[in-house]
Amino acid sequence: MTLPTQAIDAEGDCSMQSGQPLTVHTTDVLLAFGADPELADPDGRTPLDMADHYGHDLAVKLLQAHISRQAADSR
Repeated sequence: MTLPTQAIDAEGDCSMQSGQPLTVHTTDVLLAFGADPELADPDGRTPLDMADHYGHDLAVKLLQAHISRQAADSR
């Protein structure tokens, strides 16, 4: 797993086990420090794939915003 997919997996799994709402704190920190939001893991799963798997809408929105911002910055 990549760091962002691991973070989303941990956030989703913790939420499922604890019954607490989903958060994006770990994912947000990793992205702030330069983690690639589009990097697939060895199984081909991207952070967005993992977020979709958990129905983690907060992470989906965060990742999409970060990807859009990166694309705009590269122009």
